[in-house]
Amino acid sequence: MTKGCCTPTHDRREGPASAAPLGRSGSAPAFDWRRLDGGAFLMGNSEAGRFADDGEGPQRRVTVSPFAIAALTVTNDQFAAFVADTGYLTQAEREGWSSVFHMLLSPLEKRKVRQVPRETPWWYPVEGACWSRPEGPQSSLGGRGGHPVVHVSWDDAQAYCRWAGVSLPSEAQWEYAARGGLEGALYPWGDELTPAGEHRCNIWQGRFPTQNSAEDGHIGTAPASAYRPNGFGLHNAVGNVWQWCADTFSSDYHRTTPALDPLHDDGGERSMRGGSHLCHASYCDRYRCAARTGNDRRTSTSNIGFRVVMRGDRPA
Repeated sequence: MTKGCCTPTHDRREGPASAAPLGRSGSAPAFDWRRLDGGAFLMGNSEAGRFADDGEGPQRRVTVSPFAIAALTVTNDQFAAFVADTGYLTQAEREGWSSVFHMLLSPLEKRKVRQVPRETPWWYPVEGACWSRPEGPQSSLGGRGGHPVVHVSWDDAQAYCRWAGVSLPSEAQWEYAARGGLEGALYPWGDELTPAGEHRCNIWQGRFPTQNSAEDGHIGTAPASAYRPNGFGLHNAVGNVWQWCADTFSSDYHRTTPALDPLHDDGGERSMRGGSHLCHASYCDRYRCAARTGNDRRTSTSNIGFRVVMRGDRPA
């Protein structure tokens, strides 16, 4: 899989397990839910040559049961409430570092980095970078409470979900919601990336990885509520940050999972959907509804976050 531009994969050291209580909070956080009736939809992409190892196809008819999905990815403010209630330490905090895209770092922070990955030199392993210090020890969340939380591993996202009494979406739930009721469209709003010249998501413009014109208004993350929502009321269904899903990643996903509420879980690396602000057509092009990739469950970077769901038979 070609992951380099968007999500570096690290052989992370095992950190000590957090001693924080991870049961459901006495006062569950408020989410802006979108209740979806579910039903059948055309999932995947059968275009020849499109990231064959990602397993976007074959395209097929899939049915999902009713569920509710948050209109926004989990924000820094929402994650801060979880940490304040539980004292939870994320993977990055326990290990003491996380991956930060080079253009987000100050010259001082860049000089502190001892070794940069040869294959992806735009990713810097920064000591002290974590969800509350996204660009390293000298950074903060000032003015970014409504931005998506980043530097969260799949395990961190799961811990949050257990506390909040919610779940990560399956890939099928995610794609059904991201499509917003449009059958087979490339993007959550249709087949044209910028209809009438309007930017509908936060992705890379310019020449990756050194020049970003920020024509969409953002270099790093955008607020979780940025841009107009799709037909189901989801903001930033694609772009901005990658979103962890419940499934483990498999390139044979569409050939081995059932057509009713598919979920693949074999204990391997975890699936992610939606692409991020670093995606560009010249390299990644994974800001499409059918695009998918996977990564180690312990990976954390400055462009991975998550969105949550709840079953349709539970109150929201």
